[in-house]
Formats: sequence, structure tokens, C-alpha cells
Amino acid sequence: MPAREPSQSLLSKLGLIRLVGVGALVIIAGLGTATAYSVARSQLAASVYLERLEALARDYESLRSEYNTAVRRTAVTELLVSGDRLSVHLRTADGQTKTMATPFDPRGEIYVDYAVVDGRLWLRRIFDADTPPSGAMVIDPAFETIDWSQVSAKYGKAIYRSLDTGRWVVSVTGDGSLGLEKINPEDADRPLAFAPQIRDFETIEEQVQDRIDRIGWRDVVRRWFSAPGSSVRAGAEPEID
Repeated sequence: MPAREPSQSLLSKLGLIRLVGVGALVIIAGLGTATAYSVARSQLAASVYLERLEALARDYESLRSEYNTAVRRTAVTELLVSGDRLSVHLRTADGQTKTMATPFDPRGEIYVDYAVVDGRLWLRRIFDADTPPSGAMVIDPAFETIDWSQVSAKYGKAIYRSLDTGRWVVSVTGDGSLGLEKINPEDADRPLAFAPQIRDFETIEEQVQDRIDRIGWRDVVRRWFSAPGSSVRAGAEPEID
């Protein structure tokens, strides 16, 4: 019996050593897994950021182009003032220009009224501060009355101010904002447009952090085991849970 004791002690020590070794391996494996998970998740987050940055570059290039369109002014009507006489100079649908005399005194406030129909700005009528819109001088008879129940009929716009002698240009931007400015005689002629197109511009919104926060363990596993050509690889958009 006494001869067995050293053997049992040795076995116990060996067992303890194995247990410690296994525990160390488990800890190392756990740390390795956690590190690999963290790295893979970071790579997925980087992929999301890269994809969003590329999308932002495209969107803001589009926004730049739209902004340039929005601020580009198009002359749609001229108001010609000589003393107390006011005339309207405009371009017709056939490309011709015509001048129409009005009964209004430009030294008071003059209103130029438009309607947005079928995505375009149509010159409708002109009147002064002492004249109700119903008594305005109709410029385009087709829009003397407008059926606002139509889907194509959006809204009306007006611009007004008092005018002195000279040439005044009513202009419009791509988003429908109206302007009225006096043109110096030495300036080159501005061609008049017929019924300029009006566009709606959308706000660009990006929510990257929400996509990052929703990266889960299944996305990481898919990244680990994804083969070349898989949808979950560097630079591709992850399937966020």
C-alpha cells in the first residue's frame, strides 16, 4: 500500500496540470474568439462606413447638380415701365414674343401672378394693389380659371413691388422661387423662357450609426465563413440583423 501513494500523488499532480492546461487553452481560445469577433465586427463597421461614404459622394454630387439647377435663374417675363405706363413682354408657346399694355400705374405695387400646373410655371395675370385678383388682367386665357381639384394643379405664386422707369425681369429658379430685378440698359438681352419647369428637391439624410449598432453575431459569423463572391465581404454591405 505505501508503494502506491507516490503514484497516486503523481497522477493527481498530472491531472491538475492537465486541468490547468485545458483551462488556459479555454481562456486563450475565448480571448482569441473575442478578439476575432471584435476584429470581424470592426471590419463590418468599416464596410458600412465605406459603403455610406461612397453613397454620400454620389448623393452630394447629385445635390450639387440639383442646387446649381435650383439657383439658376430663368427670365420668364419682362415688365417694361415708362413713367406711369406699364407693359408686359413675354414669350408665347410658339416661340414668339409679344408685348401687352396694361391699365395699371407701376408707381403703386404691381402683382405678377403665376400658377404651377403640370410641373411648370405659367404666367396667369397681373394687377395692382387697388385691384382684387378677380379683376386682374389675364395674361394667359387658358388659366383664367383653374380647376384646383386636378392632380396636376399644384399652387399659385405671386411677386410684387412698385416699379420705376426701366426694364424689369421676373425670373424663377429651379425650385420655383420668384425674383424681380431691374436690368441696366447696357446689360445684354436675356432670352425669355416659356413656362419653366419647376422641380421638387429632397433632403439627403444618412443614418450610419444605427446600421453599425445593429451589427450582430450572425453578421460576424457570416463574414468568417463567407467565401469569395459572397455578399458578406470587405466593401460589401452586410446583412444587418
